[in-house]
Amino acid sequence: MDTIHHHFCGVIPPHILNRIASRSGPESSGRALATIEQMQQLVALRGIRAEVVESVKGPQKSRRVYDAKNKRQTPGTLVMDEHSKRVVDIEVNEAFDGAGVVYDFYWTVFGRSSIDGKGKRLDSVVHFGLKFDNALWDGRQMIYGDGDGKIFRRFTASPDVIGHEITHGHTQYLSGLGYSGQTGALNEHLSDAFGSMIKQWLYNQLPHEASWYIGEELFGPGVNAHGIRSLAAPGTAYDDPVLGKDPQPDHMRNYVVTTSDNGGVHINSGIPNKAFYLVATSLGGYSWQTAGHIWFVTASTRMRPDMNFLDFAHATVDVAGELYGNGGNVQESVAQAWALVGIFVPLVGNKAVAETGPLSPRKPKAKHSTRRPLQLAA
Repeated sequence: MDTIHHHFCGVIPPHILNRIASRSGPESSGRALATIEQMQQLVALRGIRAEVVESVKGPQKSRRVYDAKNKRQTPGTLVMDEHSKRVVDIEVNEAFDGAGVVYDFYWTVFGRSSIDGKGKRLDSVVHFGLKFDNALWDGRQMIYGDGDGKIFRRFTASPDVIGHEITHGHTQYLSGLGYSGQTGALNEHLSDAFGSMIKQWLYNQLPHEASWYIGEELFGPGVNAHGIRSLAAPGTAYDDPVLGKDPQPDHMRNYVVTTSDNGGVHINSGIPNKAFYLVATSLGGYSWQTAGHIWFVTASTRMRPDMNFLDFAHATVDVAGELYGNGGNVQESVAQAWALVGIFVPLVGNKAVAETGPLSPRKPKAKHSTRRPLQLAA
């Protein structure tokens, strides 16, 4: 059943929702079907409502959180902004704090003020729908469901999910990157890579200390899942009777050709995810320093709306050379990481990169702040 066709960016992909709808008990199946229906309704409403643009000057956070009160209308009732006190609703606090962490990460590490680079206000909607099993960026705001309480917990609980979804907003403004086939998988990859970096930054983790799972806080008890996806080992995030087995490949030889999910954007993103993990772990230091710097410069200066995997790999190798020296350890490590997932980029002097072989370890000097920020509300 191919059920979701859109440029919306829900963190729970169609293949998981469809599997739950067909393999779980009546209650969970009904919630998954309701989530699919509500996603389709959101798609239908998109483009009807005018976008309200509000920017602020300089590196200043501007956030609002709305409560949809389990209805399907957005945004709902305003319950928190920069001038509000804390509330008892944990989802409101987590959505507000999470947006702040994402803002702080992009500003502190990359000097970018909000998703448009100009301080655009970050709006979040919590308690959307009735036990809605997803979180998404709808092109102008964050929308969070409460989860069904059995398979999924509340979606505001995961800082890398918040980072993943708001990064879709950054990508939207930086490049207008498309959302189908390899291009769409790159879109999902950027959100996974930066979402993982945001969580690592929040908890001051080095690459070897991080789990590299996306959404590991989301699943209820008894669900055999570490997270929605694994950057370190795509295809191993979950293996559950209801969810099925994680279908992500980690190499081009296993690239999934499908018409579902806009050409498998949530599946084939495992290939560039693995490449980023290899770069981040081979270079040492924090993931957002050298590896993240290369990826951010590539995303902000080299992206085209129709870019494919090979285009992006070439761009990251070029940027690594420009930032850290052509033919140096950093550029070689980036090229070798792509080779290890089956994407080959010639280096300077037309020297081909071998498919196998160890990555070159190197600990770079810190070029960005490694300050430990405040953590999200528990």
